[in-house]
Amino acid sequence: MNTWTARAVTAATASAAALVLAGCGGADATAGSTGGDGLTVVAGFYPLEWAAQRVGGDRVDVSSLTPPGAEAHDLELAPRDVAAVADADLLVYLDGFQPALDEAAQNEAADTAWDAGRAADLVPTAEEDAHEGETAEEHEEHAHEDGAVDPHFWLDPVRLASVGDALADRLTESDPDGAATYEQNAAALRADLEALDAEMRAGLAGCAVDTLVTGHDAFGYLGDRYGLEVVGISGLSPSAEPSPAAQAEIAELVRERGITTVYTETLVDPAVAETVASEAGVRTAVLDPIEGLTDESAGSDYLEVMRANLATLQEGQSCS
Repeated sequence: MNTWTARAVTAATASAAALVLAGCGGADATAGSTGGDGLTVVAGFYPLEWAAQRVGGDRVDVSSLTPPGAEAHDLELAPRDVAAVADADLLVYLDGFQPALDEAAQNEAADTAWDAGRAADLVPTAEEDAHEGETAEEHEEHAHEDGAVDPHFWLDPVRLASVGDALADRLTESDPDGAATYEQNAAALRADLEALDAEMRAGLAGCAVDTLVTGHDAFGYLGDRYGLEVVGISGLSPSAEPSPAAQAEIAELVRERGITTVYTETLVDPAVAETVASEAGVRTAVLDPIEGLTDESAGSDYLEVMRANLATLQEGQSCS
């Protein structure tokens, strides 16, 4: 497999906390408002916010620390954001994805922080030629030690369903009276996500092109789930810029494999992906890694945007 292939891959006093989070520009500081009687949940970025709203329902008040239109990887916390983390009944975050939030979770929310990655079965994505001569078990262990783990689990609906199930258990620990509600909501969420998974599996089953070239390495879990080999031009970080030689190598791969579409991404500068597409003489299309929604998003929630991604992939990968 080419070395560029990814596997490679609120209330604490409710009104006060809502004002705090509204000030930090989160997606919706009053989403799922409970009128002051429910748990205050702060999420790191959109997919975690959406899952928490779905599972928590009317018993939780959920807000996101990442403002609409901001790149979730690059989150920086103002003092009011740190205060919101400290005051929340539960912080739902993804360890290793947003370094500023990792620090706040450790320092301000040691007893209330919940790492969604523990339920998502994250996959190491170390370079295939690293740690040469190791067994598979040693390679995986060192990949985790090196921090080379793909965080983008939510692009696999089945993994996101597992996170929803685990989140229901965590909410029950904080609110035992809501156990039945959280369980029912998580089951409904899983049903929706399994229906989406079935649509995507059927829609991507007959693709003439099975290599997916994207701006950065965000779609490895999607590729693994639906049988696509994913090449991320900029690696796991969208801000990393590959060398001209590396871009030329991917452009050559595009030509060799008959790839017709290179995918740029929402919230990410498309320049590098557009350069590769231009060098290879192919078109571009936009995929959404769903790290945050804006007015320009191709849908109003996770499910709608994933279905829009499916339609884009069916055209770009020449799926029957």
